[in-house]
Amino acid sequence: MDFSLTPEQEALREAARRFAAAEMPALAREIEASGEPPGKAVLASLAAQGFLGVNVAAELGGLGLGNLEALLVIEEFARISPAVAFPIFESSVGPVRAIEHFANAALVRRVVPAVCRGEIVVAVAMSEPDAGSALTDLATRARIAGDRIIVTGRKRWCSGGGHADGYVVYARMGDAPGAKGIGAVYVEKGARGLSFGPREALMGFRGIPSADIFLDDVEVPAGNLIVPAGGFRRLMEAFDLERCGNATMCLGIAEGALDQVLAYVQERRAFGKPLVDFQAVQMKLAEIKMRIEAMRLLIWRAAVNAEKGLPSLLDSSLAKCFANEAVREVASAAVQLMGGYGYAEAGGMAQRLRDGFGWGIAGGSIDIQKVNIAAALVGRRFDQRR
Repeated sequence: MDFSLTPEQEALREAARRFAAAEMPALAREIEASGEPPGKAVLASLAAQGFLGVNVAAELGGLGLGNLEALLVIEEFARISPAVAFPIFESSVGPVRAIEHFANAALVRRVVPAVCRGEIVVAVAMSEPDAGSALTDLATRARIAGDRIIVTGRKRWCSGGGHADGYVVYARMGDAPGAKGIGAVYVEKGARGLSFGPREALMGFRGIPSADIFLDDVEVPAGNLIVPAGGFRRLMEAFDLERCGNATMCLGIAEGALDQVLAYVQERRAFGKPLVDFQAVQMKLAEIKMRIEAMRLLIWRAAVNAEKGLPSLLDSSLAKCFANEAVREVASAAVQLMGGYGYAEAGGMAQRLRDGFGWGIAGGSIDIQKVNIAAALVGRRFDQRR
């Protein structure tokens, strides 16, 4: 068992770290102030560096590397800001991977290379007003009519809603109850009958827009089918990789918090000496570092165990759940160590606290991950409806 990175992985991580540190801080501040996501010029720049689709097959425009390499890149950008890391997240662990794994060849060729070139962004539309954690309660329907698929329903809490160029829409495609009737369809922005609600004003996640999606008899070609009814399990297998990306966002936020607070406590003085000379501060720094390293090991284990495939439900839930809780603890401790400077917006730590909290809600809440973990331990799924 080797916990070290290969020279190639180290080189990739260092390249991502240098680029992110040089190019992203000013952009991250602009995004935090305006709430606007990175534009197409930024995506083109990321694509030119090879940071979009790191783990996508080379013949589809990616680098053809593994999941671990993709997570290494996400981590370095998330150290600056989740908003600047989000396009990388979406291209490497987001819904486009469900298209790559499960859709027909024509749809794969149309969508995946365009994402890797930075030309389009693809978001996932899963949750609904009455279907969040209870995702199999979703009511959006998609019916096949000849060479068309007609989609009707409403989606909520879509990261990228109203901004993304295409959406992987989870929908009920048959009369079978629960998961057995659920599949997914690709819907492109601009389709007739597709509209969006106002952008949500969120506690954090500035630059990662969210809005309701309204699908009023939206027609798409039959070739836009990603998985038919009964494909819910396969969709969730792809989502296990997104959980690892979610955990990596938390890791990057926590690392950025440590970078910032470590510099602060060595510069700031109180009672005639640097804050870092106080034992209570030393204890907090050690606790932060322990949580960061534990997060990293759980994430890397999930990625490495999956090799070139998709992580297991247990590994991905363990990594996400721990990281979601740990980043909140780390960011909170960092705010406290920096005092008024930590609480001030100008200091940037408040943003890390807000964003860190959000990842424990997005992509399946902390409590849902704990249910997943318990289910894996006893070897069966729990029916929450009984």
